Amino acid sequence: MRFFRTESLRTLLAVALATQLALVTTTSAFADDKKNNPDEIGNRDVGKGINFYSIEKEIALGKQMAQEVERQAKIVDDPVIAEYVNRVGQNLVRNSDAKVPFTIKVIDSEEINAFALPGGFFFVNTGILMNADNEAEMAGVMAHEIAHVACRHGTRQASRGEIAQVASIAPLIVLGGMAGYGAYQAMGLLVPMGFLHFNRTFETEADKFGLEYMYKAGYDPTAFVDFFEKVQSLEKTKPGTMSKLFSSHPPTDDRIKHSQEIIQKYLKEKPEYVVNTSEFNDVKARVLAMHGRKNVTNAKDAGRPTLRRNPNGTIDSNGNESAPKSDDSDRPTLKRRDTGSGSSTSSTTNNPNN
Repeated sequence: MRFFRTESLRTLLAVALATQLALVTTTSAFADDKKNNPDEIGNRDVGKGINFYSIEKEIALGKQMAQEVERQAKIVDDPVIAEYVNRVGQNLVRNSDAKVPFTIKVIDSEEINAFALPGGFFFVNTGILMNADNEAEMAGVMAHEIAHVACRHGTRQASRGEIAQVASIAPLIVLGGMAGYGAYQAMGLLVPMGFLHFNRTFETEADKFGLEYMYKAGYDPTAFVDFFEKVQSLEKTKPGTMSKLFSSHPPTDDRIKHSQEIIQKYLKEKPEYVVNTSEFNDVKARVLAMHGRKNVTNAKDAGRPTLRRNPNGTIDSNGNESAPKSDDSDRPTLKRRDTGSGSSTSSTTNNPNN
C-alpha cells in the first residue's frame, strides 16, 4: 500500500510537472508570436528582463546624461530642422512599443550618428540628414534607436553589470559627472559607454523592432538596409565618416542579411510605402546650406511625397518592384481650343500642367 502511494505521488508529480512545462512552453510560444507580430505593437512588453531600474529612475538617469550631452554638444536651433526631425521621430514613437515620452534634438555634426539615452532622450546628428537619400532612410536609423529605448537596453545592460556596478552609476553621475567612470568619447562627448554600445543580442533585437516600427509608420523597411549598406561603403572609401559610436557596432553583412530576412518573414507586403517627402528635401537643403554644401536632390522629387509601389499593388518577397502599369485612363482630359475653327476638341495630355 505504501509502495502504491509513493508511485502514485511520483506519477502525480510527473503529470503536474509535464502540465506546467507545457503551459510555460505554450505561454512562451504565444508571447513569441505576439512579439513577432507588428500588429501587436504597443500591446506587448518588449523590455522584459533583469532590470534594477524602475521606469522613473531610468528617465531620471537619462535626463541627467542628456543635460551633460547638451552642455558639450552644439544643438541645432533652426526651428524648421528641429521641428521636422522631432515630428518624424514622434510619429515613429507612436508606432512603437516605447512606454516613455521622447525628447528629440538635433546635434550639429557631420558625423553619421544618432543615439538614444535611457528614458527617451534622443539625439540625431545633422550627418544623418546629409547622408540619407530620403526620409525613409532617416526614419530607419531613428526607429532603430527608438527600439533600444523601448526594449530598455541601456538599463538592462547596466543591470547585467556590463557597464559598471549598478550601485556606483547614479552617485557618480550626480556627484562627479559622467567623466567619473568608463566614459565613451563619441563626437567629443563623454557618454557612458555601456548605455550606447550594446551587445550583439541587443543590437539584433533593435534591428528587428526598428524595422517593425518604421514599417508600421508607413515607411519602406528596405530603406533601413539601404542606408546601412551605404554607411559601409562610405566608411571604406572615406574613413571617419561614421562616428566611433556607429563603427563600434558596424552594419555587418550578417546583420544586413538578417534584416532582409526579417522583412520577408514578418512584414506583410503593402501596396505602397512612403519613401520620401518634399519636406525632407527642404530640410536636407537647409542642413547642407548650414554646412556650406550644395543640395543635389533630384528636382523631379520636389514638392511631392514619393511612394514606392508595383503594378499589382504588392511588393515582392525580395523587396523589388516592377514598372508601374499604365494609368492613362486616370489622367485628366483637357479642353483645347482649335486655333483654326474656334471649336473645342478633347485631347488627352501626358502632362496635367500643360
